Amino acid sequence: MGRLVGTISRGLRAPIIHQGDDIANFVVDAVLAAAESDNIVLRDRDIVAMTESIVARAQGNYASIDDIAADVKAKFGDNTIGVIFPILSRNRFSVCLKGIAKGAKKIVLMFSYPSDEVGNHFIDYDLLDEKGVNPWSDVLTEAEFTEKFGNPIHVFTGVNYIEYYSELIREQGAEVEVIFANNPTAILKYTDCVLNCDIHTRVRTKKLLRNAGAKIVYGMDEIMSSSINGSGFNENYGLLGSNKATEDTVKLFPRNCKELVDRVQKMLLEKTGKHMEVMVYGDGAFKDPVGKIWELADPVVSPGYTDGLEGTPNEIKLKYLADNDLAGLKGEELNKAVADAIRSKDSDLKGQMITQGTTPRRLTDLIGSLCDLTSGSGDKGTPIILIQGYFDNYIDD
Repeated sequence: MGRLVGTISRGLRAPIIHQGDDIANFVVDAVLAAAESDNIVLRDRDIVAMTESIVARAQGNYASIDDIAADVKAKFGDNTIGVIFPILSRNRFSVCLKGIAKGAKKIVLMFSYPSDEVGNHFIDYDLLDEKGVNPWSDVLTEAEFTEKFGNPIHVFTGVNYIEYYSELIREQGAEVEVIFANNPTAILKYTDCVLNCDIHTRVRTKKLLRNAGAKIVYGMDEIMSSSINGSGFNENYGLLGSNKATEDTVKLFPRNCKELVDRVQKMLLEKTGKHMEVMVYGDGAFKDPVGKIWELADPVVSPGYTDGLEGTPNEIKLKYLADNDLAGLKGEELNKAVADAIRSKDSDLKGQMITQGTTPRRLTDLIGSLCDLTSGSGDKGTPIILIQGYFDNYIDD
């Protein structure tokens, strides 16, 4: 056994970043200042991560509701638009919906139920059973939904999203009709022009709609995928990953993140002599067991990372090893046997029993989730994360 402290995740405070700031210099300066302030010894394979928010802010990657409306109008014309599977989030969807509505004459808004894609619940599954409703087959009008379930208020925000989203649409001059269904093709009874707003199932949803005869199908990833009148854009994700900036603008997911992290990595090597890994992170990927919310409302956890963060962990389960192969050993003999097992482990342990119980996820998803939990989403003021010892194991000094 080497060092007695393993992984350390630190949130680094930094000034507020503004449009046009050099984000690479901003991040490098913050890391060097924190290291000097707290006597942190930087090492090879330390991880420096920055939240996607400061990257997009520095890039000035913003779009207004007028920009969104112009793109929607160009793609859908005067057709009634089926807007399906929105998530229940004022931060994530309200301004996007304003823009969509401003570019439409009528919207049929189709909610999934009993929850949205990321786990915001209208109602509990138990209530579905009580009312005899099958969410996989039953399509409900707003009146039918209200008759069975009342006017559901979100447990954390206190918002009635049915009323809230409907009013946002009306305020932009569009007509709105609300239905509830989980089969995307249910919308085709109302209109064959569809904007699907789901995040992680968007490819399948588009395929099902097109195969069922939809005339026009776009996803949120295809709205604001190019600049409208000089606006920001994201060629890969469009409006996905956006957040409310003001009442009339959204901050889009950042662009060119691979180029940025490679530049930061090079600058850190030049200034410290250490080869560190660098990533941009958004939402973590984990589920709240009480609120039932699955955090990941971004299209990916990390839109850009250095090559050393590619892959999945290749770890043996020490508990399994100690309870099975080395069950008869104790003390220094056990420590030596564990160390020997770690040194001699295969370069690819996939499928071996000795990995049972380790986390089978991508490194970027694991590390990005750690970063998101470390930085928080409020007023901590730590948009840059320094992680040390993540790639260490039991025997490293």
